[in-house]
Amino acid sequence: MAQVQESDLVQFSGVVVAGDSIRAVPFVNIRIKGSNRGTTSDLYGFFSLVARKGDVIQFSAVGFKKGSYRIPDTLSASRYSLVQIMTNDTILLKETVIYPWPTPEQFKQAFVWNKIPDDDLTIARKNLDKMEMRERALAMPMDGSMNYRNYMDNQVSKLYYRGQAQPIPLFNPFAWAEFIKAWKRGDFKRKE
Repeated sequence: MAQVQESDLVQFSGVVVAGDSIRAVPFVNIRIKGSNRGTTSDLYGFFSLVARKGDVIQFSAVGFKKGSYRIPDTLSASRYSLVQIMTNDTILLKETVIYPWPTPEQFKQAFVWNKIPDDDLTIARKNLDKMEMRERALAMPMDGSMNYRNYMDNQVSKLYYRGQAQPIPLFNPFAWAEFIKAWKRGDFKRKE
């Protein structure tokens, strides 16, 4: 009797695809109807499970209509493959309105006292005001040519050490000598 039951078993595998685009549908729930056995398709829509001849396999996924397939009773092989096509299903949810204020009165108060931000033209005029630009220029420690010179110096420094490790100041013996001299002089003592 065990041999007869074993001959009914089938390695059922396949791919689940969307009907409109033939792209793989990942993570589809696949179960054998009337039992607690089943599987889930992988990221590429592939699945595989052991079932019996004549079992009904049910397919379900969010955003798709449920589908089913009956494994034929007349199979002579112990393996069976399937390309299951799932059709899209539109799910309509009830409308939800989210307000940032708990009550309509608080909304009215916020609406009345809300400061409207400047438009782009007003912001541009403020940014291009001559006095404002002069104050910004005086507050800047470097102008454009100085920024360019600093950038080029950094690039040359990087190219100088290209292909080798840059020196680490921690290993510089001259810097350590200066540190020890300063320590002996008491430069690091707290001045209260």
